[in-house]
Order: sequence, then structure tokens, then C-alpha cells
Amino acid sequence: MAKGKAAKRPTRDEFVLEEIGNQLAEAKQENSEVLLTVWGWEEPVRGQIVLMDSRTGKVHIQRNEETAKVPFMDIMKVDYPRD
Repeated sequence: MAKGKAAKRPTRDEFVLEEIGNQLAEAKQENSEVLLTVWGWEEPVRGQIVLMDSRTGKVHIQRNEETAKVPFMDIMKVDYPRD
């Protein structure tokens, strides 16, 4: 039985990944709310960064007592909500 091909995550060069990392670190330091576009997720993730776990490679985003653990490599874009 043939296995269906899953869509592959787009590749980004080291400069794009470094910029995303810098934006996340700055948002965590300033306790800013972020809006993350995540590959493979239908809805963007919004909240404050509470932990950037280098061991697991996940960014923990908290909003309203709920924590989402987003793999760093799946983060495509970092925005700051305007409302």
C-alpha cells in the first residue's frame, strides 16, 4: 500500500532562521504579544512567549491559561498584533 506524500516544510536559509530567532528573543524579553504563522497549522498562534526550550526546540506561547508548544522550525513568520 503506497503512502501518501506529506507536504514538506519550506526550507529557509540561516539568515531567515536567525531573524526569526532574534524576533522571538526580543518579544520574550519585552513580554510582547506575538502572532506566529506556523507551517501546517490552520490558525495563527497568538500570545506571550513564556519559554524558549533549546533542548526540545519548542517555543511555549501562553494565552488565557493555555500554552501552545510550537516547534521553532515550523515558525514561518513573527508578527505583532495591532489591536
